[in-house]
Amino acid sequence: MSGLRHDAGGTQIHAVLPAPGYAGDVSANLACAWWLAGDAVLVDVRTDAEREWVGFVPGAVTLAWKQWPGMAMNPGFDEGLRAAVPAGKKVVLLCRSGVRSVAAAKRATELGLEAYNILEGFEGDPDVQAHRGNKGGWRMRGLPWRQG
Repeated sequence: MSGLRHDAGGTQIHAVLPAPGYAGDVSANLACAWWLAGDAVLVDVRTDAEREWVGFVPGAVTLAWKQWPGMAMNPGFDEGLRAAVPAGKKVVLLCRSGVRSVAAAKRATELGLEAYNILEGFEGDPDVQAHRGNKGGWRMRGLPWRQG
């Protein structure tokens, strides 16, 4: 899910991009800056399996939007999100590619939260060989993450 703006040198612009149904789309770098400054709660909406096999962000709230196997909606999502995000804090939502986190951001907004989708997600868009992890995303941009 592309959509990041870049300056003439190719550097990401740290701006909120407007989005229908939630507060906006942000780059992984901006989301990380907000999170590390304590201005936002980072919620990883990927499945437990994805975080276990691909990698995770230490300190992020883990709350699956859909559950493996079968990708059924997580019936505890609303309650978990309300518990994770204190009043007055933004929430930045992370998934694999920046698609499920859009749906989660819309739901968070319905719950009364100031919610942002992280563009490119954890793994970024597929490259020409259909491999993720080489074309954008939290991990490729060198932001905090671990594996295993």
